[in-house]
This record gives sequence, structure tokens and C-alpha cells, in this order.
Amino acid sequence: MAGNFRRGRARPQKLIGRGELQSVETEGPFNDWVGMPPYYLHALTVDGEVFSYLSGDKTLEIEPGKTVTFRYRETKEKRIIDKNSLGVVIDPSELG
Repeated sequence: MAGNFRRGRARPQKLIGRGELQSVETEGPFNDWVGMPPYYLHALTVDGEVFSYLSGDKTLEIEPGKTVTFRYRETKEKRIIDKNSLGVVIDPSELG
């Protein structure tokens, strides 16, 4: 049986995003329940589209203007970037 089935339902495919990071807006810290460390909600604008990214860090280590790639899922309200999937695209022509 294929690995993408869970209790009779197909798991939705992860979507892949890629583009120029145009801006980052940060809200927080939030602390929903006792024992949970505080977290920050970052709103990332990538090629004119807004994505949400949850992080324990107050600042995002990626500056606007960089090309980023990530996995995300869509909900009715927003697009949410998977934890630890956000990264900077390395262009080999810029190395050296």
C-alpha cells in the first residue's frame, strides 16, 4: 500500500513555494498554554503572496530580497509554511 494513505484518506500533497522574499511582519510573543514556549507569527510576502510562518525566534534570519523556497499547506484562511522547511535558494553563479 502506498505511504500517502492514512486511515482510508489520501493525505493532501505538500505544496512547494519559491520566490523573492519581499517583506516580513512579526507578531508576538504568544503563549497559548502553560508549558509551551513563547512563539512568534511571521507574515512573509513572497512574490506578492502572503504566507504565515510560526517560529520560536523573534527575528527571521533571512533578509528581504533573498530568493526563498519552502513547503506549505493551504487552509481556508491562509497559507502556512511548514516548520523547518523555509530556506534560502543558493545560486551557483553567485559562488566563487
